[in-house]
Amino acid sequence: MKKTVVMMVCLLTATIAFSDNHWVGTWGTAPQLVENNNNPPSPGLGNNSLRQIVQVSIGGEKVRLKLTNEFSTGSTEIKAVELAYAKTAGSSSEIDESSTVSLTFNGKAGVTMQAKGKAVSDPVNFKLNGRQNVAITIHYGSASSTSVSGHPGSRTTSYLKSGNTTDFSNATKTDHWYNILALEVEAPETAGAVAILGNSITDGRGSTTNEQNRWADVLSRRLLANEPTSKVGVLNMGIGGNCVLGGGLGPAAVQRYQRDLLGQEGVRWIILFEAVNDLGYTGNGVQTAKQIIEVYKQIIREAHQKGIYVFGGTVTPFKNSSYGSDDHEKGRATINQWIRTTKMLDGVVDFDKAVRNPQDTAAMQSQFLFENDWLHLNAKGYETMGGCIDLNLFTKTDPVSDAEDPEEPYDDNALWIEAEDLRTNSVGKAFQVVEDAQASNGKYLKTVTQTVPAPTDSIYMLAANFTVKANATYYIYARVLCPTWDDDSYFFSIDKPLGGDFANGLQTASWEWKEICHASLQAGQHKLVIGGREDGACMDKLCITVNPEAPSGMGGRTTAVETLHAARQAATTDFYSLSGMRLPAQQAQGPYIAVSRAEDGAVISRKIVIKN
Repeated sequence: MKKTVVMMVCLLTATIAFSDNHWVGTWGTAPQLVENNNNPPSPGLGNNSLRQIVQVSIGGEKVRLKLTNEFSTGSTEIKAVELAYAKTAGSSSEIDESSTVSLTFNGKAGVTMQAKGKAVSDPVNFKLNGRQNVAITIHYGSASSTSVSGHPGSRTTSYLKSGNTTDFSNATKTDHWYNILALEVEAPETAGAVAILGNSITDGRGSTTNEQNRWADVLSRRLLANEPTSKVGVLNMGIGGNCVLGGGLGPAAVQRYQRDLLGQEGVRWIILFEAVNDLGYTGNGVQTAKQIIEVYKQIIREAHQKGIYVFGGTVTPFKNSSYGSDDHEKGRATINQWIRTTKMLDGVVDFDKAVRNPQDTAAMQSQFLFENDWLHLNAKGYETMGGCIDLNLFTKTDPVSDAEDPEEPYDDNALWIEAEDLRTNSVGKAFQVVEDAQASNGKYLKTVTQTVPAPTDSIYMLAANFTVKANATYYIYARVLCPTWDDDSYFFSIDKPLGGDFANGLQTASWEWKEICHASLQAGQHKLVIGGREDGACMDKLCITVNPEAPSGMGGRTTAVETLHAARQAATTDFYSLSGMRLPAQQAQGPYIAVSRAEDGAVISRKIVIKN
């Protein structure tokens, strides 16, 4: 005989009355208004039956189900709901018939959820094991198939069949979820759930349909296999195309975090892992990053008030993708630097470090690429992401952080170089040292020789060896004063001869920090070379940093660096007879003496040439 449970309906704005027992989410999804192309296929939901399969995280003896009509404009009539053990993770509709339990609604066979409403069941005895596959079968009455609350990115096949039926052979298949919201288990007080705020990378784009191998699934299996964390549920609140600030698919994170994070039953931990879509759409990476950080701070404060730990997930690389640009990379670096250094978070999950290319840290490792889009990961990449998370984060017993971000130093590891220190008696002839009280150290360099194309003789160049401690993208900033458009550029190079690369558009009315260039560098020694391109350009100080945001003021304390110059090239070569008489030109036959000099007259080489 089938078991029964009473369900009650609750409007979105109403308070749901639960027992005092400890409930923990074992599965959940973030709902949205389903887009037209993801609506239920024929024959539609109305007066038909839908079987949907989910894979839970932790087990329990009693469960309850939550349904949602939050985004629908009309009511949704449900005639009956059954739970059963599914025989697969979604590749078939088969169930263990003997495990079936029927749910009732307030003692009746069905319930109608009004527009924007929800429904939640009372507890039912239904034993679940960790990572159990559960089939949720809904028999609909009147229901729309064009205004539907659901989750398009299920990565799991659902089965739709005409009429009120439990026979789903030859059913219509659709890889979406509709109306289901959460499964919760009655659990001991030591149990809790981690809720993950994310976009398509968390939702699982690039994972394998019906194999449940998103990174959140990988994390869940690891938690269950580790005794100290075996009672930690995982709630994947990723929405494909979602943004933190707005403009993407589904409600923005700033609008949904209270529902999807703080509103989950038994949540004790949160992972924040969004932002990539915001950065991909923006015209100002750093400004957008700062706005995202402010939203994160808001979430952290509210979570901490509830005693919930919050961990930050660094934004994964997207160079070579449609989102890739220098500006967007600056935004990504801004967010990741904050996540790695802020005292507000209770821990860091460094996804970026786990999947980036060590030789090009702005890009993902090619072995993790999904369809070569350089943004989403394949199953191997998700395995790596789920495997990089420190499980000790979920055994923390310290109080949640009560810190706020102080005025932090710009970058403790930044290198600061006084431009005038690079000019010596033998190099930097294109630059003049000028004294100015408004300059750092009271001096700056003014370009006095316009050189196009790039200079090839090192006497015109500024050069220095510098050493960085880690593989990363480094930004070279210069404090410059370039009054007009025709005195606002420099040649530059890193680890290569000075060539055609130049920093342009540096015009400023007063001293201001401007980016000269940036590069992905390995830990160790590198060489920076700068050449004057337009006379009248003034340079005060240089900064080499991982911070994508420009410094301010006069910068930090000067760092000792080794000034260099390349082998000097001859400015002139004169020819002499062996007796010392100057010859008008190189001789067709010899012997004679060739003397090469630099521009300052210093002899570079002197040799006897013998020609027959």
